[in-house]
Amino acid sequence: MSGHSKWHTIKHKKGAADAKRGKVFTRIIKELTVAARAAGGDPDSNPRLRTIIAEAKSVNMPADNIKRAVQRGTGELPGVSYEEVTYEGYGPGGAALIIEVLTDNRNRTVGEMRHLLTKYGGNLGEANSVAWMFDKKGYIAIEKRKATEDALMNAALDNGADDLRDDGDTWEVVTPPDAFQAVLEAIKGLGVEPDAAEIAMLPQNYIKLEGKTAHQMVRLMEAVEEHDDTKKVWSNADIEEKEIEASLA
Repeated sequence: MSGHSKWHTIKHKKGAADAKRGKVFTRIIKELTVAARAAGGDPDSNPRLRTIIAEAKSVNMPADNIKRAVQRGTGELPGVSYEEVTYEGYGPGGAALIIEVLTDNRNRTVGEMRHLLTKYGGNLGEANSVAWMFDKKGYIAIEKRKATEDALMNAALDNGADDLRDDGDTWEVVTPPDAFQAVLEAIKGLGVEPDAAEIAMLPQNYIKLEGKTAHQMVRLMEAVEEHDDTKKVWSNADIEEKEIEASLA
């Protein structure tokens, strides 16, 4: 959360992705279904679907699971219809939150999200109450040991990236949304597998949280991410890595 990468970094270090693979698979299956319904089941002509299929393969989702999710989206197989909904609100200390969900029952999900935010010292806001504080960008994070700055700089900027940032032990590549796929493919062309790659809502500015407020915010983020309908959570909270680790311990 010192920037966007810290949350990913800590979760990765704690092995959360493996421990919660079932949750990851559920989210990806929903995303595959929605993407296929929106623009068809051919990944060559559906960039969003292509990106999600790549993510599914990166977490070793079986090919049959991917195929069935796409077929439910195209209508070749029966299945639940999901819709994408974005909620906005505030956490402890006034930190802004954007929560993206995939749900088959909007009324149930909004009630449960409102309950979670209230429980951890936050509140649900109106549409556009915090979205103006964020920019929609492509975001790619790479551990420094995997690539040199010069190699990444050339691959990223030559394919339309906005910036290459130094975030401690991680390189962060920021792109316009429409250049994300080209930059990602260029980086992978170097033989580098990113640690995170997604279309993200990146904060324009950050709010520093410390102590009890920081711990409460981390627990809120964790609880929201654990909700079955949650797709992604974004915040402008800036929390020290040690405080995130302490909160999740």
